[in-house]
Amino acid sequence: MFTGIIEEIGKISEVNPIPGGKKIKISALKILNDISVNDSVCVNGVCLTATEVDEQGFKVDAVGVTLEKTTLSKLQISSPVNLERSLKLSDRLGGHFVLGHVNGTGVIKEITKLGDNYFIRINLPNNMIKYLIDEGSITIDGISLTIAELKDSTIGISVIPHTWNNTTLQHKNVEDKVNIETDVLAKYVEKLTNIKESEKKNKLSGNRLKELGY
Repeated sequence: MFTGIIEEIGKISEVNPIPGGKKIKISALKILNDISVNDSVCVNGVCLTATEVDEQGFKVDAVGVTLEKTTLSKLQISSPVNLERSLKLSDRLGGHFVLGHVNGTGVIKEITKLGDNYFIRINLPNNMIKYLIDEGSITIDGISLTIAELKDSTIGISVIPHTWNNTTLQHKNVEDKVNIETDVLAKYVEKLTNIKESEKKNKLSGNRLKELGY
């Protein structure tokens, strides 16, 4: 579990093939004072397990669906990545509940500077839109952000200078892909709603018996 508050921008220092995926080493500084093997780390919004840790950084394995559904397959040496350690029970929840389970990728369509702030428009797959609302939460490359605009399959995000300067958003360009995780609470609501609808359909009644041929 994470909050979407980025602790550090790391840098890819090694990428090596392994059966079914890639072993990636990430150089870091701040988060290394409290990270051990088997700890979860959110890397550009993807929950990964630290398999090795040394004074320069840590290694993770990215395999299978993780590479298919995210931008991790495109990472190269020196690529910057957003990093966040898993949430402690004693921590403040500064962003929102982030699982690190990426739903898919979006494509940046516009980056506009508005005074000191930035406004970014991102096209999303249609199957994600039902989980979004105006002023709702969304995770973009591991960053907890608020939807300022929602129009068809495009969202607009306002980014303050602090977030811009302390995340990889500062390195993004139009047409770049970003990892997207929608708010998990919306998924639970959908699940419960579907269960309720199913229960209603299965409830015996005169009409339901007629549907069954009685």
